[in-house]
Amino acid sequence: MATPDFVLALREKIGHVSLWLTGVTAVVLRGTEILLVRRADTGEWTPVTGIIDPGEEPADAAVREVLEEADVFARAERLVWVHVLDPIVYANGDHSQYLDLVFACRWLSGTPAPADGENTDARWWPLSDLPPMPETYAERIRLAVECDGPARFEQRMPVAAPES
Repeated sequence: MATPDFVLALREKIGHVSLWLTGVTAVVLRGTEILLVRRADTGEWTPVTGIIDPGEEPADAAVREVLEEADVFARAERLVWVHVLDPIVYANGDHSQYLDLVFACRWLSGTPAPADGENTDARWWPLSDLPPMPETYAERIRLAVECDGPARFEQRMPVAAPES
């Protein structure tokens, strides 16, 4: 996965310590099909993912990542899930954790192709016949397909009602 320049600049200053980043997952739908990319780093089929650049609108980041990674134009239509991913330790020793914003997107034009070296393949898959993938990605797809209301938010800390 290509590391954004701003992350590389931060890493020069902080080394491998944990870095909190905001990412996007773009679930691009075309009728009853979904755009998936095969990641070069893991070989897994997933929706398009990426890191939001400083000052970038999250929906714009989702659309940009789809174009950069799969050569497809899309429109972000709905924020469907906001959640924190488990901490990650990369092969080079960098530690990161992500706030992930999942967007349901609609295909506008373009034929999928691995466009930037982060993926080895990009193509449409029928929603009824998805390839094996980690459960976290399957959940993002399910929420994007089924969501017809406000975004889902994770809340792990119990909240007590105020005493009257």
